[in-house]
Amino acid sequence: TYPLPEAQLDRFIFNIWIDYPSEEEERAIVKSTTGSGSAKITPVMTGAEVLTMQSLVRKVPVADDIVNYAVHLARQTRPGLSEDRSGIGELVSWGAGPRASQCLILGAKARAIIEGRYAASIDDVNTVAVPVLRHRIVTNFNAEAQGISPVDLINRLIA
Repeated sequence: TYPLPEAQLDRFIFNIWIDYPSEEEERAIVKSTTGSGSAKITPVMTGAEVLTMQSLVRKVPVADDIVNYAVHLARQTRPGLSEDRSGIGELVSWGAGPRASQCLILGAKARAIIEGRYAASIDDVNTVAVPVLRHRIVTNFNAEAQGISPVDLINRLIA
């Protein structure tokens, strides 16, 4: 397989990091997938329920200061912007576009619902920042020479 170009990566809301399974988990995977039995699939929700949840997320209110924060966070990852006060723009060759700001807000809204709250917060934006932004930032030679990853840059921004 080949890596996806930045424009295609940007279409994914989150980049979820899944590490290798433990030895015990790997044994269970091997046993369950190499035998003659078939796995029993138990649905956890219907397609209609998924659509309802998606609609509910969009109805969660977000204050202007939260939207401003999400937009500012995404913009800080872009190279060559005069508003970059973090110095991060000097370490990236490609930063997060407007879709990242949208995804930060949608992720924050979903997290608010999961946490049982009726409105998204800056903490929600910060919590989803790494999975929303890490695949949208391409570091340059300066960052790579210093051992700085996109996750390091995001953590610096939300600290």
